[in-house]
Amino acid sequence: MIPSDRRATEREATETIVYRVAESERDKSACIKGEFSSDTVFEVVGSDGGFTIRPARLHPPVHKVFPDNETVAGETSQAERRFVALDGERVCGYVDTEYEPWNRRLIIADIEVAGPYQGRGIGRTLMSHAIGWARECGAGHVWLEVTNINAPAIRAYQRMGFTFCGLDTSLYSATESEGETALYMSLFLGALFPK
Repeated sequence: MIPSDRRATEREATETIVYRVAESERDKSACIKGEFSSDTVFEVVGSDGGFTIRPARLHPPVHKVFPDNETVAGETSQAERRFVALDGERVCGYVDTEYEPWNRRLIIADIEVAGPYQGRGIGRTLMSHAIGWARECGAGHVWLEVTNINAPAIRAYQRMGFTFCGLDTSLYSATESEGETALYMSLFLGALFPK
């Protein structure tokens, strides 16, 4: 449970932030370098019958900065939507989504909050906008991928109701994230949208 004084501080901090669908080219092209610090890794332990995911302490903790992704020029499709968090004119966070109608899945392609704005509820609010968009699309679930060493994000997603639904031990092969495991998480909305 969050102490009431911390909730008040988070509420005040987010009251100055404006959330909306990305409209301008500036909103759509804003880039925030992804980074996090973690003192925990979610280890994947294989067995004959499957696998187990368990948290383990990291000593020393890690700080990771994601490499820049190449941007692809072109228009955004109707299935893609970006929500932004603005502090005045500055984009301080965003979530990129893509809806796949064939399996009624809304993918969280990327979610970023700039360092000074982290821990203020901005990511949670952006995610709530994405989930609202999922409901508008008729999605049965929201899905995302996260590295197993990003414990702060994993814990935040779990608090939002996401659960583990799979993993990929080879996704990051031959990248700067070599040795990490991609964990897939989903939030099922199916009960709200009967077939």
